[in-house]
Amino acid sequence: MIRFILVMLILFLYLILGIPVLGVEWLIGKCKKETSDYQCLRMVQWAFRLILKVAGVEVTVVGEENIPDEPVLFIGNHRSYFDILITYSRCRRRTGYVAKKEMLGYPLLRDWMKRLYCLFLDRENPKEGLKTILTAIDYIKKGISICIFPEGTRNTGEELSLLPFHSGSFKIADKTGCAIIPMSMNNTISIFEKQFPRIKKTHVILEYGKPIYPNDLDKETRKHLADYCQNIIQETINKNQALV
Repeated sequence: MIRFILVMLILFLYLILGIPVLGVEWLIGKCKKETSDYQCLRMVQWAFRLILKVAGVEVTVVGEENIPDEPVLFIGNHRSYFDILITYSRCRRRTGYVAKKEMLGYPLLRDWMKRLYCLFLDRENPKEGLKTILTAIDYIKKGISICIFPEGTRNTGEELSLLPFHSGSFKIADKTGCAIIPMSMNNTISIFEKQFPRIKKTHVILEYGKPIYPNDLDKETRKHLADYCQNIIQETINKNQALV
């Protein structure tokens, strides 16, 4: 329980102490938007890395060289709240995550997420969901990467299982032509959710796959892009389970 308490304490202090920081960054952003964006990104990454260290999470990263220096669509399997910390702490460019709309109910956390270009998806309302996807497309065009977990929710099933990928997630890449970067994660559920509320020292694997450009795919593969990407992630997590 000590790790859990420390993680909650770090998160609480960051959100409280970050109130004036958000104000200062808002002012800086009026003159130097990109500078302020990257300052906010690095501050949050510092906090996430601290939390991962306190939680005892050891991450083996494979294939990070596959990420091009351009806005991309990150997609990944999702089994833990820590997936966000693990992946976001490694983003080199500005990156907005697509989160469930319920996250709007958390003050301060919500404000930081908005500041970092996160989007809030209402899967029960197709019209609002389309607006979110269109905003994500606009972000890509402005040079901001997007990360989405196409399963739509945390998968609590058996290790190495995947929920079906939602095809709507891939419209972001299909409409912009940006690269899709598959992120495959093993063992993240063992950090916290497996023995809730305890946080356990855990070794996880994160592998970035080679970029997939929709325009380079044949018509049939592009038509079934969600299944194609899901198969890549499935094969990768199966392969990497031996490394855990």
